[in-house]
Amino acid sequence: MKATCWQGRNRVEVQEVPDPKILNARDAIVRITSTAICGSDLHLYDGYMPTMQHGDVLGHEFMGEVVEVGPGVDNLKAGDRVVVPFPIACGNCNACERELYSLCENSNPNAGIQEKMMGHSGAGIFGYSHMTGGFAGGQADYARVPFADVGPLKVDDSLSDEQVLPLADILPTGWMGAEMCDIQQGDVIAIWGAGPVGLMAASSAYLLGAERVIVIDRFDYRLRMARERCGAETLDYESVDVPEALKELTGGRGPDACIDAVGMEAHCGHVPIQLYDRVKQATRMQTERGHALREAIQSCGNGGTVSVIGVYGGLMDKFPVGSMMNRSLTIRNGQCHVQRYIGQLHDHIRDGELDPSFVFTHQLPLDAAPEGYETFKHKQDECMKVMLKP
Repeated sequence: MKATCWQGRNRVEVQEVPDPKILNARDAIVRITSTAICGSDLHLYDGYMPTMQHGDVLGHEFMGEVVEVGPGVDNLKAGDRVVVPFPIACGNCNACERELYSLCENSNPNAGIQEKMMGHSGAGIFGYSHMTGGFAGGQADYARVPFADVGPLKVDDSLSDEQVLPLADILPTGWMGAEMCDIQQGDVIAIWGAGPVGLMAASSAYLLGAERVIVIDRFDYRLRMARERCGAETLDYESVDVPEALKELTGGRGPDACIDAVGMEAHCGHVPIQLYDRVKQATRMQTERGHALREAIQSCGNGGTVSVIGVYGGLMDKFPVGSMMNRSLTIRNGQCHVQRYIGQLHDHIRDGELDPSFVFTHQLPLDAAPEGYETFKHKQDECMKVMLKP
């Protein structure tokens, strides 16, 4: 079969690789009908995530048709149309019983690597380095899905792939980011990043009761989409001092909660800080460019919540712990527990309360994945998100 394979920094190729096989009674094989390139994939593409190996199959956002199931899978059958959550979860461990699916204790066969780096290990993740299990991803013709009796969700045939593929990652991630803000009626929520996850967080925040949502970015087309498709107010961080602008928009108090939907490769409009972070990251003195997170912490109103859903992988310099502690801020974060939210969000889409399909601005055949990565990374042709069709 064909698959998008990592070849090193800023290089992917579509290659022929062996077809996946059932290896465990709880496995399923899915024929991919649609898959996507995620902002998190760019961290791999840019070479910032460790333990990638030449030839690794990428992709953690995918959906398709079940073609085979193991004898331990009784909730799916061949022919079922499913969307697959990006974290792999057993459904039986202490974390899964608490619905903390991205922290599954049994799905990462390389847990020791993550334990050395982070103290404890999280779940296995499709197509996301050997630190998270070395599982082949879904930017391919087929994928093996472990614990298929727990993860994949059968989707309504009346809904398009564009509507339901975001259930694999970006919509639940945005929803969890908003949910972690404990939104009360009348709250003002600020979101750093007008990419797909940031826009999903904006739509979710309104559905959860926010009165105002303010989205921060620097690209006109992304800010325009935040206004037109999500109803958000917007700030261009290259044109304003964001903390001061947020104070002005909130009567001096700052937002009730802030969401970092950017992560480890943040850009900022302040040249000295941007240069500082880039040099420290390039020389491996830190793994993150943390400007968005620092700014979210310092902008959040006293007693507020900072919700972190942008991906971070290691260490960050100049973390404003003093601001966090002295102003009674709550920091909540995590890889999304997709299985907790996916059914509820499917119903919101079916009922017309959410429609995430607008984020797919580009559709390409799987063979064009290298072009898709470049278009997405460099935000060419007003690219918001790329769907690949095997």
